[in-house]
Amino acid sequence: MAGHSKWANIQHRKGRQDAKRGKVFTKLIKEITVAARMGGGDPNFNPRLRLAVDKAKAENMPGDNIDRAIKRGTGELEGVSYEEARYEGYGIGGAAVMVDCLTDNKTRTVADVRHAFSKYGGNMGTDGCVAFQFKHCGQLVFAPGTNEDALMEAALEAGAEDVAANDDGSIEVITAPYEFTTVKENLEKAGFKAEFGEVTMKPLNETELAGEDAERMRKLLDALESLDDVQEVYTSAVMDEE
Repeated sequence: MAGHSKWANIQHRKGRQDAKRGKVFTKLIKEITVAARMGGGDPNFNPRLRLAVDKAKAENMPGDNIDRAIKRGTGELEGVSYEEARYEGYGIGGAAVMVDCLTDNKTRTVADVRHAFSKYGGNMGTDGCVAFQFKHCGQLVFAPGTNEDALMEAALEAGAEDVAANDDGSIEVITAPYEFTTVKENLEKAGFKAEFGEVTMKPLNETELAGEDAERMRKLLDALESLDDVQEVYTSAVMDEE
């Protein structure tokens, strides 16, 4: 991982997400609603819904909000019907970009996403053009200095798929997407608390950007993430810190 710090990049990404806290409840309500519509309203039998509800609780969303979102999804309450849409393209330096949306108007959403790509130096591509470059998984990141051998043993016992140490000393634990919460809870019981964790689309290869290219890429990502219909933005870009 010459040229950049995985730990610093993850901290920067977390900071970007924290800065957008105002949109978090809106995104989570959409996700809960869609998950309930697609898989039913019982989190015990709907892994996607359980993940969304766990995330909402972690953000201190009131239980009433969660219940209403589930009921809108199952049809017990009226509400807007959202569709899933994924758009793919390329950012600065050919870095892969994948944009997951929940929308009630795909025509509007695709126009907004295409405009953001073109305005900030990217190119929107065809369906599937970069999706193969990502793995859907849970990712838990532990700070440099964590006991690697002990964490590896605990992670494998907890049901993790893989454990990888980075050159900067941070350690990543990879899980199946819907095993994320279980593995995280088991690791916490074993005394290991992740500094950062999420279910994500993890890039299989990374594109390093520095200087002006990194700044241009940040502007593109910020423009995409600020769109109302966008739930998540994933990229293979790793950037020097500001």
